[in-house]
Amino acid sequence: MSTRRLPREGTALLRRLREPAPRRPECCAFCGLDLPPGHRHLVDTEERALACACTACGLLFQQPGAADGRYRTVPDRYLVDPDERLDERAWTVLGIPVGTAFLFRNARLDRLVACYPGPAGATESELDDAAWQSTIGAGRLAAALEPDVEALLLRRTEGLVACFLVPIDVCYELVGRLRLCWHGFDGGAEARAELDVFFERLEARARALPSEVVA
Repeated sequence: MSTRRLPREGTALLRRLREPAPRRPECCAFCGLDLPPGHRHLVDTEERALACACTACGLLFQQPGAADGRYRTVPDRYLVDPDERLDERAWTVLGIPVGTAFLFRNARLDRLVACYPGPAGATESELDDAAWQSTIGAGRLAAALEPDVEALLLRRTEGLVACFLVPIDVCYELVGRLRLCWHGFDGGAEARAELDVFFERLEARARALPSEVVA
């Protein structure tokens, strides 16, 4: 039985079809402009969602009264308080069931929210206000925290708790990274390695909290 060979053009076409499609650039949610990596985000406080924005649209929504305050620009600051120490007791009081979590204040609902990364995304629960005040709430990082657009990102390792004030979109970036490599009940070795790298970058980028912080 003879075997027909595809023409060179057909072979090249099959090769292209097997290759993954190039990733389309993200677009500004307001004007449709293609956006580069590392673009800014806004928080839609009504939908409780992140919206990609170009520089011009981001600046537009920073104007007082724009869209009745529905959209808030995510800041770009990473802070740590070298004088604040959290331990296993604080973790137990907060009632966090896993080793990594981020905490933020929802201004529209006027409540504290805790989110835990996992294989299905971020699991959300309401944070007890008394537990917050007796552990983190009285600290300087919590005082500097902007509602909706910033979070306290925590990780417990060997009895100690690392705590960073970060943009809220960074937390959801971590959630997405962990979803891609999560295995088993606790994420597995690959997820732990991803966490190690992520927090090493945070430590390198975070700046010590100034003695007086303007939120």
